[in-house]
Amino acid sequence: MKKHKFNFILALSVVIVAMLNISNSFGQESDTIKTQKEDEFYILKTIPIPQNVELEVGGMVLLPNDVLAVSTRKGDVWMITNPYMRNGQSPLYKLFAQGMHEVLGINYINNDIYVMQRSELTRLRDLNGDGIADEYYTMATWPLAGNYHEYAYGPVLAKDGSMLVTLNLGWIGYGESLSKWDGWMLKIWPDGRVEPFATGLRSPAGFALNDEGDIFYSENQGDWVGSGNITHIEKSDFLGNPAGLIWADQPDSPVKLRKKDIPDTGEPKFEVAKRVPGLKTPSVWFPHSILGVSTSGMLNYDSQGSMGPFKGQLFVGDQGQSKIMRVNLEKVNGVYQGAVFPFREGFSSGILRMNWGSDKSMFVGMTSRGWGSTGDKLFGLQQLSWNGKIPFEIHSIVAQPDGFKINFTKEVSEAEAKLASSYNVTSFTYKYHSKYGSPVINQAKREIKALEISEDKMSVRIVVDSLINGYIYEIKAVDVKSTDNYALLHNFGYYTLNSVPSGAKLAITDRNRVGLADVHAHNHPMPKVAKKAHAIAATQSSVSKTEITKVTKRQTKMPADWTNGPDKTIVITPKPGLKFSIDNISIKAGTKIKLTFKNTDDMLHNMVFTNPGKASVVGELALKLGLNAEQLNYVPNTKDVIFYTALLQPNQSDTIYFTAPAKAGDYDFVCTYSGHYLIMRGIMKVIDK
Repeated sequence: MKKHKFNFILALSVVIVAMLNISNSFGQESDTIKTQKEDEFYILKTIPIPQNVELEVGGMVLLPNDVLAVSTRKGDVWMITNPYMRNGQSPLYKLFAQGMHEVLGINYINNDIYVMQRSELTRLRDLNGDGIADEYYTMATWPLAGNYHEYAYGPVLAKDGSMLVTLNLGWIGYGESLSKWDGWMLKIWPDGRVEPFATGLRSPAGFALNDEGDIFYSENQGDWVGSGNITHIEKSDFLGNPAGLIWADQPDSPVKLRKKDIPDTGEPKFEVAKRVPGLKTPSVWFPHSILGVSTSGMLNYDSQGSMGPFKGQLFVGDQGQSKIMRVNLEKVNGVYQGAVFPFREGFSSGILRMNWGSDKSMFVGMTSRGWGSTGDKLFGLQQLSWNGKIPFEIHSIVAQPDGFKINFTKEVSEAEAKLASSYNVTSFTYKYHSKYGSPVINQAKREIKALEISEDKMSVRIVVDSLINGYIYEIKAVDVKSTDNYALLHNFGYYTLNSVPSGAKLAITDRNRVGLADVHAHNHPMPKVAKKAHAIAATQSSVSKTEITKVTKRQTKMPADWTNGPDKTIVITPKPGLKFSIDNISIKAGTKIKLTFKNTDDMLHNMVFTNPGKASVVGELALKLGLNAEQLNYVPNTKDVIFYTALLQPNQSDTIYFTAPAKAGDYDFVCTYSGHYLIMRGIMKVIDK
């Protein structure tokens, strides 16, 4: 009897232990935060291109017969039948038109195909029905100086029936309007009449109409442009680069400003606009290197598309970082503003154009020749499809009189969402000046005063200590999770505040005041998942502080003990296509080197020497420097950086002095600016004495 009793107790103990283990494992599972990946929701498929076709996509449009028409930088137009690859069948390519001058735009308007060449808007017609264009009709033309940077984009059909086109500035070490209307948006009417519409554009690679029919264009960082952005553009606007104002005295110009009216003080653009009537500030800024480096095509998420729960927003491509962002816009006191978020990265080349397919997928056309991109292909065509699953994302950010409301795509867990420590809000802006780009200026952390979660748990309202018109707000929800324990797919967005909305401010009470909420959180143990997320955030914060420490590996004066001067002098410049003029240096260990890096390119560059095989590691760290990157020359504080030059504006140079390492090996040198590390590289081969 005792034996049976002992066996029963033993068996019961085993069961209890097993149940406890199961219970504990369930508890661990529920406490483990779950992550998401972009490709779990947005499926990327590559469309094959015949070997004899160089499809450097400049423009795309879907025709009524479901054929995708693609124009190229080579001056061709291809008709692609079955780009969806239905029934396992490969797409068919047919050359429709050729021999044109870098066609960076195509559209199908009123039963005709229009293409944008550098010096003209051309109408293409197939007169005999054989699928090949017979008539190339010049709708409108303008002068061309022949500068490589005089790109032309369009046409887009405006709601008044005109066709909108944009002309780039030329580049001669700075942006210049070398030909009439360079730097302008023009309207082309059906009778071919050219109407100047607005100026101040630098490199307006993409533009589109929103649901209201208002025009937005994308701008690239450069002279007078602190960072990439999109802007609502109206007749007579001046968008910021004064080069195009050289034509403002023409009789048909709607712009009244002149070059002499534009101050070059380095103040924030919003402040200058208060004194310069007609100067338009961006609707949404895209922080450089964080959300793109070469803002390109735009696509309105209307009824033609199906790409997640973001209807009414804009998708904006980036050529340099081969990715797509999304933008939610709102109109406050008659002015557009809004937030930009990451959406999908990992495309095969530099994104220039996006188009909806008849199946509501998105076609993405790409090219990188001469421009470079994180995608390693010279060109490409891919299809992006949504599989119907809802990601846990920040859906949108909306301005409030005292802060912001963050809307989510799923219900949030109250335990984390009510904690002030789950959010970070930082305000900053850029300089408005003739220099190329701008570092972040006037950066300040905003104190969160109160938090309130909506009844449906789909949004959180944040009250901050102050709001400043014209500033960008980095809003992070680092520790927020969904009720089913998922972390956000992307936990940040950048809101451009052009006008603080009127209306009632949130009444701050004992329930929503942050101080009491923090005390409550302190008195009640934080969930394990929140603790883990909080620890990760703290680690990231610590890393950030470490990374922004100034490195000391740039010697700009010849060392005093070099009594006979350097043993070797080297001069290096950039080459087109993100390359160094010298990409292989052979040197003896211990050689005293004077190196001059002259930036003859039209974008920023630096030159960073790393330990063998560490170029990618250093480049990736540079991308993580965030808002502080430009102030730090895009050079992270790591032992793998051994020497570096300053980050150089176009036409600047920097000379550094260093002694070649004593240890033989292949030491990398690389440009770490905004993802250039993937392409712009070289080797310093150090050999034994």
